[in-house]
Amino acid sequence: MSALNARQPQLSLSECLADLAVDALIDEAELSPKPGLVDRRGSGAHTDLHLGLMHASALSLWPAFKAMADAARAEGEINPPLRETLGRIGREGEVEMLRITGGVNTHRGAIWALGLLTAAAALDTQAPAPAAVALRAARLALLSDRGAPTSGASHGAQVCRLYGVRGAREQAQLGFPAVTQHALPQLQRSRAAAAGEQNARLDALLAIMSSLSDTCVLYRAGLAGLSSMQRGARAVLEAGGCASLAGRRRLGELDRDMLRLRASPGGAADLLAASLFLDRLQPALPAQIGSV
Repeated sequence: MSALNARQPQLSLSECLADLAVDALIDEAELSPKPGLVDRRGSGAHTDLHLGLMHASALSLWPAFKAMADAARAEGEINPPLRETLGRIGREGEVEMLRITGGVNTHRGAIWALGLLTAAAALDTQAPAPAAVALRAARLALLSDRGAPTSGASHGAQVCRLYGVRGAREQAQLGFPAVTQHALPQLQRSRAAAAGEQNARLDALLAIMSSLSDTCVLYRAGLAGLSSMQRGARAVLEAGGCASLAGRRRLGELDRDMLRLRASPGGAADLLAASLFLDRLQPALPAQIGSV
């Protein structure tokens, strides 16, 4: 039998989930044109990021996502020990990510969101619907992690204190409403309208941006920048979305506005990756049920 005809070994469930998480991060990075964000056109509002770095960062996180899924499978239930194990693995994954990127924070928020969702998906393969997985992730996020840093020195934590907004932690604890109530419904509406997959994903990103208190934008551009992002994202969707000429014009205006403000909606980008992960989970999972 030739190598071309040789059957490839089946991936384990944890490997499949890690693949889905990394693929979601890469597809988010590749999606173009995203306002203010790294994409195939360039570095957006960033001076320290580029598409190759985003790819390398995403690939570096595969072992962490697999380890989180393995931990969830081994524990078998939502409890404090699992939450603390996930936190430890996430912090170790962040160290490896920063090593690969030379200290640049590419995917810290994505480790949190996709790590929780990967573990939540592994906990119950019989309930892979987005709402069910998001609810399990929320239950995990609500548990305390004794190993978590207590300094609160991150940009996101500073912004939450300054502006009184809910950041990535609260988004997870609420079951990712930006994903389940905004991004995924918009993704399905745009697909149903034959917008094309890339336009549908852009529309999903804009649906997140239209309502999210994105701490990345708040840190760089304050409340005025956040209002500009939300208003501009709504204008694109109200004009017909990214598949329409009017929507594309509005998208260009939003992109120029984000570049002028040096504001990059990184929180929205992380949640788009989470949306893509959940969107693909149910179709991808049946072949992996029973794998270990």
